[in-house]
Amino acid sequence: MQPVGGSAGPRRAVTACRRGRGQQGAGAGLGQVDGDHRVDGAGEQILHRARSGAGGRFPRRLQLVGVAVGERLGDGRLVGEELVEGPGRDPGPGGDGVELARQGFAIRTTLRDPGQEAGLRAMLLGHEHPVQALRADLGGDAGWKEAVNGCDFVLHVASPFPAVPPADPDELIRPAREGTLRVLRAALEAGAERVVVTSSSSAAAQDPRHRGGPVTEQQWTDPQGPRVRAYARSKTLAERAAWDFMRDAGAQHQLAVVAPGMLLGPVLGDHLSYSVTAVDRMLRGATPGLPRLGFAVTDVRDVAALHLLATTAPAAAGQRLLGTGPFLWFAEVAAILRSRLGEAAARVPTRQLPSLLVRAAAVFDPSIRQLLPDLGRRTDFSAAHARTLLGWSPRPVEDTIVDCARSLLARETSGTGAAGV
Repeated sequence: MQPVGGSAGPRRAVTACRRGRGQQGAGAGLGQVDGDHRVDGAGEQILHRARSGAGGRFPRRLQLVGVAVGERLGDGRLVGEELVEGPGRDPGPGGDGVELARQGFAIRTTLRDPGQEAGLRAMLLGHEHPVQALRADLGGDAGWKEAVNGCDFVLHVASPFPAVPPADPDELIRPAREGTLRVLRAALEAGAERVVVTSSSSAAAQDPRHRGGPVTEQQWTDPQGPRVRAYARSKTLAERAAWDFMRDAGAQHQLAVVAPGMLLGPVLGDHLSYSVTAVDRMLRGATPGLPRLGFAVTDVRDVAALHLLATTAPAAAGQRLLGTGPFLWFAEVAAILRSRLGEAAARVPTRQLPSLLVRAAAVFDPSIRQLLPDLGRRTDFSAAHARTLLGWSPRPVEDTIVDCARSLLARETSGTGAAGV
């Protein structure tokens, strides 16, 4: 599962390009921001990495295309922040080997609303290298030729994930699939060396042919399955469309796909994903108990590192890469918070909510209703392919949860505000 939405926010896209190929000579791309979708935090972390260690050299460019939606804030936001902010804070395991900054990447970003450029730049304060901002909208073709012009790599890092599922699943499916294809077309026409698309572990989690054991890259969710939510359907169909498009274009080896689990980690921006909101609600005692829900947790910093590996490693060409960590029930997350944070986690609930009570609440609350297919259900994934092929080495999941919680507590102390409020 990927994180879900917070309050209304912008949509971003990020791209990476090499000096001498575009009009600007050196720039790397950031992403798309609009009122409907918002970029992945990992995209922003890549950008930070690209900027903070480049030493003023911009031989290459990277563009990230991210989408997240105000009330439908996606994990794209988290991934973007990690990609931009990572090096200045914590490059993470193996970070030295994959940081685009060490390869001299510059930054380019696209904005749907030029009025949001000031907010974007405020988020990147403290970074010495310039950000090139162009206007483009993932919902239309205009601007994408210019956005990817001269870019060596294009990363499409997010997709809508509503807190409340839409009545019409096509509200998620159409922008996810058509937006992905729009980015791929523009990237190929611009001569990009590689495109990295962020899918989701949910695109592999519900394969009716799977007969036990951890889910791997060989599995595919059946989008018509009775238990498949609109978000998982949208990610599955968008990824399938991406592979089909690149295969038909004879460019399958120019594509790499990263499929993370539920993203948690340090919060860097003003808006929080749905996944992070779950931790925030535990810390604030805003939930009466813990439903029997769980997900494969992935640290956003590790997902950023995997995106960079997928971008730069020759072995990643044409690969589908599960970027998942261990499965944890919410009760296990709560136990880690209480064990590691002491008094700061005093309000974290200990009571397990009966599933019958959760189902009853879902009758009145559609945000709970969409989680019912996952109630009491455990799905384990294997990230052995990414580990073996690319040397990906994610950090302990306990550190991920604690770092996420501490960043939320710091926001509350500083008066920034809490998630879900």
